[in-house]
Amino acid sequence: MTLRHLAQAVVETARISGPTLADGLRGTLTPQLCDARLDAWSRRLLDQAAIRLHVEGLERAPATEAFVVMSNHQSLYDIPVLFQVLKRRVRMVAKSELFKIPGWGRAMRLAGFVEVDRRDRKQAIQSLEHAKAAMQQGTSIWIAPEGTRGPGRRLLPFKQGGFHLALSINARILPISIDGTSRVLSARGRQVQEGVDVHVTVSEPIATSDYGPERREELVAAVRRAIESHLHDTSYAADDSTTFTRAS
Repeated sequence: MTLRHLAQAVVETARISGPTLADGLRGTLTPQLCDARLDAWSRRLLDQAAIRLHVEGLERAPATEAFVVMSNHQSLYDIPVLFQVLKRRVRMVAKSELFKIPGWGRAMRLAGFVEVDRRDRKQAIQSLEHAKAAMQQGTSIWIAPEGTRGPGRRLLPFKQGGFHLALSINARILPISIDGTSRVLSARGRQVQEGVDVHVTVSEPIATSDYGPERREELVAAVRRAIESHLHDTSYAADDSTTFTRAS
């Protein structure tokens, strides 16, 4: 990453992290406050990289429904892109180690992030209940089933933890394809390319109730096909997509 972009990312992250930690310690942090900070943070990061967003299929995700959002993961820029595309309350599943950091763990809980510790069965069951409660209150949960950033348009094998979560809480999965963020900053890259067109396609939601635990492999395959189907074509007609033009 170029020094300028690195400095900007650090400044923008510190701009929301400091007040969020302070509010968490005081007990004054709310999900609404976090929503506003995450929106401003993600918008500024995309502006600084002059990313041009092209979004298709957003009408397939009703604003009144909370989803388990699953997308491919090309770049660190996927996260701010998703915040700007979805424009709703989205939180991530985070490792339990992060929740053990003094002060920060409390802030994450107040903000609505979901703690997961796969080594502790009791805690894992409790996490499912927290995720279910969060979704009932309108929070969508984002999971990257690849588990890490992949090499552009080629998907890595999918991990099944997110599917177990979606099946356990009977939530619909919203597949999202992100194409282009790897050209902004690749998985192992250090250089940010400005002015890149990033295409985001929202596919039809997939009901986990149509599959059930006994057909989990079929569910994984269906979500993978939905995401993969939009990673080979970057020719989007202007009248079929919504374009968000950003300039630094």
